[in-house]
Amino acid sequence: MGTVGYLLDTCAFLWSIQKDVKLGSKANDIVKNCETPLYLSAISAYEIAYKHRIGKLPEYGEISNNYFNFIQKLNVMELPINTHHTYFAGKLEWSHRDPFDRLLAAQASIENLVLITNDSAFDTLPWVKTLW
Repeated sequence: MGTVGYLLDTCAFLWSIQKDVKLGSKANDIVKNCETPLYLSAISAYEIAYKHRIGKLPEYGEISNNYFNFIQKLNVMELPINTHHTYFAGKLEWSHRDPFDRLLAAQASIENLVLITNDSAFDTLPWVKTLW
């Protein structure tokens, strides 16, 4: 079975919305021009809201406060979290402890999505396809 789409990690989503130069050129092309489905995990909503609330993402207040408008504007489909995702993320033999990243890795793997990320932690997971 081939790739069915792309999954934005949280930073890629934030940078896509702000048209930030931190977004890789390949990733930018996919976000702008891709005919393949582009997904955003439900965990990204939690990560943005939580980190903004505790002061870790102060520059993203507008995105946090208008999250649903921005996902619509970027034309991404929401990827819900299910028990298969959470179980896989919990069982994953990976030294990386970030729960947000663990869930993204699980979702990308289970749903056969290419993860759009610049996080090198995913490089240690050969079965998670990434693009930047």
